[in-house]
This record gives sequence, C-alpha cells and structure tokens, in this order.
Amino acid sequence: VQLQASGGGLVQAGGSLRLSCVVSGRTFGAYDAGWFRQAPGKEREFVGILPWRGDKKSYSNSVRGRFTISRNQAKDTVYLQMNTLKPEDTAVYYCAAVSAMTVKSFATWYQDRREYDYWGQGTQVTVSS
Repeated sequence: VQLQASGGGLVQAGGSLRLSCVVSGRTFGAYDAGWFRQAPGKEREFVGILPWRGDKKSYSNSVRGRFTISRNQAKDTVYLQMNTLKPEDTAVYYCAAVSAMTVKSFATWYQDRREYDYWGQGTQVTVSS
C-alpha cells in the first residue's frame, strides 16, 4: 500500500491550499483516512479523520471550521482543504490510512498515530505572516 501526498507549498496567512493523498496498491477495501502534521521540534499531531462511511468526521480544535477532509472514491484520493491558513499551521502534513475493518479499541483512536498502518511521505506547508 502506498500513499502519495502532494499539494503543499508557500502561502500567505489567510490563504488556502488543498492537499491530496492518492492511495494505491491496497489489498483491503474500505479504509479510514487521517491527516496529521508535524512542525519543527514538535511531535506529530492529529489534524482530522475521514472514516470510510464518511459519517463521523472529526477535526482537531486548532483546525475545526477551517479545514475539511473529503474523498473521491473513484480516484482513491483523499483531500485536505485548508482555508484561512495561519502561520501556526506551518508543518509537514502527512496522510495516513488504516483498514476500516481493523478493530479500534477506544472511541478517539483516530487521534493516535499508532493506530494507522500506512503513511504518506509528507508534504510541506509554509504559511507566511
């Protein structure tokens, strides 16, 4: 299974970017897709989750209302639309996936990066003030 993230770049504060994550080579059907980010000197943190069924999206407090995750099943691609970007959004952004059939043992499993089996290589987002 390979995840290829793209779409990062340099943008001014208040601007927008859309990140893409193409999933290929998977042997499982349904999957839950998440986005994480890691700023210099900080740990990788949860950004948002899009479950396969799409009915229980969740976002971190810092991005809720500004970021939106969506999926194009035909293209096997997951998107992260980022609006009203702030300098503190500067980070390397990673997409991640786990089979939707994997048993998740606690309600907020999606916030834990260890719950994901597959990761993209990351794409840099830099927001200037």
